[in-house]
Amino acid sequence: MKPTPMDAYTVIILIAIGIAAGMLSGLVGVGGGIALVPLLVYFLHYNQHQAQGTSLGVLSFPVVILAFITYYNDCKKTGAPIEFNVIAIIGIGFVAGGLLGSKIAVKIDQELLRKLFAILLFYTGVKMLNWDALIIKWLKGIF
Repeated sequence: MKPTPMDAYTVIILIAIGIAAGMLSGLVGVGGGIALVPLLVYFLHYNQHQAQGTSLGVLSFPVVILAFITYYNDCKKTGAPIEFNVIAIIGIGFVAGGLLGSKIAVKIDQELLRKLFAILLFYTGVKMLNWDALIIKWLKGIF
């Protein structure tokens, strides 16, 4: 199958998406699923499977090596080095989990998958902002 020809607008959008995802990755350690997938769906009208597969394809290249080196050097200077054995062990699980997850994802209806993805993002945001504690406190006040 031949790749679809791209106009200048599409190339500019793709570069902007790459920069945004790369900045988020370098800044807070996220980028693939959290940035790339929604941006590809919204701006390029990718379906959920296309967006997730594209995100994984981008991440399979050594695009984060410079950000990793920056963190590695900084952590080493501060006396809290990044441990390669931890990276290796997580990496083994990540490869196995990625394979298993992708096999499950392609069997799930795309609309359901999109909703599951949105719920995961929402839940993550609520937890990271510590809003779950506020909601529980508020609920306890009502009852």
